[in-house]
Amino acid sequence: MAGLGGLGKFTELRQRLMFVLLALIVYRVGSYIPVPGVDPERLLELMNSQKGTIADMFNMFSGGALHRFSLFALNVVPYISASIVIQLMGQIYGPWKAMKNEGEAGRRKLTQYSRMGAVFLAVIQSFFLARGLQSQGVAYDTGPGFLLTATVALTTGTIFLMWLGEQITERGIGNGVSLIIFAGIVSGLPAAAYNTLSQVASGDMNILTLLGILALVLGVTFFVVFMERGLRKITVNYARKQGGRQGYMNQSSHLPLKLNMSGVIPPIFASSIIMFPATATTWFGQTGSSGFQTTMQKITQALSPGEPLHMILYGALIAGFTFFYTALVFNSQETADNLKKSGALIPGIRPGKATADYIDAVLTRLTAAGAAYLVLVCLLPEFMRTKLGTSFHFGGTSLLIVVVVVMDFIAQIQAHLMSHQYESLLKKANLKGGSRGLSRG
Repeated sequence: MAGLGGLGKFTELRQRLMFVLLALIVYRVGSYIPVPGVDPERLLELMNSQKGTIADMFNMFSGGALHRFSLFALNVVPYISASIVIQLMGQIYGPWKAMKNEGEAGRRKLTQYSRMGAVFLAVIQSFFLARGLQSQGVAYDTGPGFLLTATVALTTGTIFLMWLGEQITERGIGNGVSLIIFAGIVSGLPAAAYNTLSQVASGDMNILTLLGILALVLGVTFFVVFMERGLRKITVNYARKQGGRQGYMNQSSHLPLKLNMSGVIPPIFASSIIMFPATATTWFGQTGSSGFQTTMQKITQALSPGEPLHMILYGALIAGFTFFYTALVFNSQETADNLKKSGALIPGIRPGKATADYIDAVLTRLTAAGAAYLVLVCLLPEFMRTKLGTSFHFGGTSLLIVVVVVMDFIAQIQAHLMSHQYESLLKKANLKGGSRGLSRG
């Protein structure tokens, strides 16, 4: 019986993993289905001119789908944007904050709002993307027909990916939306590795530089894993009432605070803002006056990757968004109130406001270290491209997403195996308890 239980455990896990694999294959196949009415050669020329813009970043997230203008060109970016907005509103807007605290029903309602917001953003982004491509001469037939076709096709692709991500979360392992983004990023790694090897073969890069890059890649990956697992555990004592002469007995626990509580949100926001001038110059600079064009070109040149102003401003934006987003997702006063209600206290700290101030001070130091870590990792690709001359775009937002998703995926597999292990142990205990009860009767 125990062998059959273990076999069933691995059979279910295998089925879930196979579902994830098949779903990601469907996603990758769909990313090669183009939107009708687009000139592929003209599109290729346009996308090659988008290096260092928001379009380049979105193309990385979509696994090249934007470069091909496929049905999945927008990927799940509208859904992620809507989810972030709903999450932020759930922290600052009273009715939604109360809804968030209602439990599963409230979270389901907020999820529904995220879906509706994703559809709205997908329609807006699809329309303006199609309009921008039409103005660049990419469409065969310009007019309302192409705009309607492209808007409907891209919005439908986003809705399908949103549904596919939820199916992966429910029937597979891990977070479906994160795995879709992960698959898009990883799909570009073979081409990047091939370009790096081609530089070695052509003599543009020597073998020692390649070995140094590989060592740097492994070292940074280990560093990111180490930092993402970093926790600051604040000791918390619970007073529990006991019967008899013992009175009260203290129970000790921990309040875990992550080093990087903001995740990958700060680099994404910072990249979007710092790439906006280059994107505006590409799409709108050609239609403005000569003075406007000159100004936009100077700003774009100063903010281009590798320039000192770009690195300084990029790092400052990441640090600022790290503190901002951490303050929104974690409320020190609310945490202190919850500890006080449950009869818990931090040793040496009075309950209430003193506890909130202490947690806030600890969190500020952690966030400062987390911001420095994010800045270091995100500026690494700029250093590699400018100083080492490599085209291997490793690091930054892509590396953070890959590491976080893989760590979460492995953790969920382990949790799935542990839950089945505990379930089998409970079944054995119930079976033995029942047999003893029958023998006594």
